[in-house]
Amino acid sequence: MIHHLMTGPAKRQYTFRDYEQLPEGAPYQLIGGELTLTPSPTFDHQEVLYNLAGKLRHFVAEKQLGKAVGAPIDVYLSDHEVYQPDIIFISNERINIISERVRGVPDMVMEIVSPSTGYYDLVQKKRTCEQSGVREYWIVDPQEKLIEVHWNIGQEFKLVSKARICGLVSSQLLTGFTIDLNSLF
Repeated sequence: MIHHLMTGPAKRQYTFRDYEQLPEGAPYQLIGGELTLTPSPTFDHQEVLYNLAGKLRHFVAEKQLGKAVGAPIDVYLSDHEVYQPDIIFISNERINIISERVRGVPDMVMEIVSPSTGYYDLVQKKRTCEQSGVREYWIVDPQEKLIEVHWNIGQEFKLVSKARICGLVSSQLLTGFTIDLNSLF
């Protein structure tokens, strides 16, 4: 379950400066100005993360398209939104947003849903990524063996590829990047 850090009876709006003061590796994200404690992911979550991140990293490196990494990596979207998406891709054209942290909007974000983070991945983080200009957003649900690929059109995500249990999903952004669900789950 996700927990919010509170100071006293009223919630405080935290900023990126507050977030930077946390010790390295602290299990928090800054979501809507709240420091949100995220527990360790499940084994299934991590297995899917490493499998999918490996496939993406191999594809991106082979075609020299940019950089792809898996969590944890801080992605600074605004003073009140600092996320640690499960997997991100940043194209060569936007590589300048990478420093110690990612200071800007990745081209692609992949979130692997778990019971403790589902609401944030499917609603709040998805909406922020949509409005921030993330071009492609993947929702990966290991329990349902489901992948949805959403493409950003005018700051609104549209479902462009979906498969459950078996089948293929394909990226709009990375032509030729296709995942066979049988090889992932």
